[in-house]
Amino acid sequence: MTFVERRGTMAQDGPHSQTIAVIGGGIAGLTAALEAAETGYDVILIEKEPALGGRVTRLNRYFPKFCHPTCGLEINYQRLRKNPRVKVLTMHEVVAVDGEKGNYTITAKKLPRFVNEKCTACGECGKVCETEIDDPYNYGMSKVKAARLPHEHAWPMRYVIDPVVKGTDDQKRIEEACKYGAVDFSEEEEEVTINAGAIVWATGWRPYDARKLETYHYDSSPDIINNVEMERLANHDGPTGGKVVRPSNGEPAKKVALIQCAGSRDVNHLPYCSMICCLASLKHAAYVLEQYEDAEVHMYYIDIRAHDKMQTFYERLKVDPRLKFIKSKPAEIGLGEDGRPYVKGERTIDRELYCESYDLVVLATGMEPEAKGVDIKGDVVKDEDGFVLALEGEDGGQFSCGVAAGPFDVALSTMSGTAAALKAIQAVGAR
Repeated sequence: MTFVERRGTMAQDGPHSQTIAVIGGGIAGLTAALEAAETGYDVILIEKEPALGGRVTRLNRYFPKFCHPTCGLEINYQRLRKNPRVKVLTMHEVVAVDGEKGNYTITAKKLPRFVNEKCTACGECGKVCETEIDDPYNYGMSKVKAARLPHEHAWPMRYVIDPVVKGTDDQKRIEEACKYGAVDFSEEEEEVTINAGAIVWATGWRPYDARKLETYHYDSSPDIINNVEMERLANHDGPTGGKVVRPSNGEPAKKVALIQCAGSRDVNHLPYCSMICCLASLKHAAYVLEQYEDAEVHMYYIDIRAHDKMQTFYERLKVDPRLKFIKSKPAEIGLGEDGRPYVKGERTIDRELYCESYDLVVLATGMEPEAKGVDIKGDVVKDEDGFVLALEGEDGGQFSCGVAAGPFDVALSTMSGTAAALKAIQAVGAR
């Protein structure tokens, strides 16, 4: 089967399409797309970012084995290179879905990249570019050139240029520097429609906005960060080259507070548990303890939730005397006179009040579904928290996987991606 593009519309001939659209190119979406394609179905993989991999690419390590995410992702990228049945559309943001099983219409915004398929990732455009922007890959914790490779393991391995340089002297410099005709500033945002017989929602998640936690004063100091920012801080290609330091001054962060359920299990914010936060914070404790022999890490918790075999991971780390567990939901986080953040509250067990200063405070914010703002019609609904719930049955052709469906870790996300691919195959195969 071949894809046909005309008047901005990706379509497949015939009233009953057997093409599967996967919305979201993170680990769950990649898994679903590849599993479906390797059984012989055409797949359109739609990703709003300039590169695939989602938030997994920004992790420093996986728990519990502490291996690097790039290993598993590279295996998937190799599979992708070898499979012509997967058509990858990056920088396409889905805004609406309509139709029924066998004939869905997906409306997406195609965002300008200003770099076409001729790009060799030689880097000459980045060398001459003088404009810098907040690096989205590092959650704005550092600056990056406006003409940049999204990250060192990006797929596709192609540069992207921020619209801020259009019409500036940088535009001319970038155009002149490219020897391959890969730069195209004539690109504009356009609406694209994509037809498919079944849809897999793998739109992933975003960290809960810590600015909403007013008593934790996230905006008051760069030394109060969230858990995804901690992953970048510890990563070799992060803003500090992998050093866990105070963002405010670059000094070693040897005394660190990890605040569990920052907004989670709270009817005023996220009423549910995001499943991975305790385990991620244990991993963050390990980052600090690995770097500093004289480190002191305090983990403030309601309950420690280590699901299934992850209990062993928890047991392994909790024996380190430098890691102290404090059963408490802190009442306030602020800045002391010395500029260091403090954590204030009451211990749940002994009812003692505390006010402790730290070099770094990490808020374990929960996961919100990215699909909250998408207009979905047809045989799919969202729950009260915005997670996508497919309706099973003969007429259903939309399915969800990964954190689009609910809080999952990476392993469960990949398993759910395989399950969603099977359901999509059954849907498009039904006549």
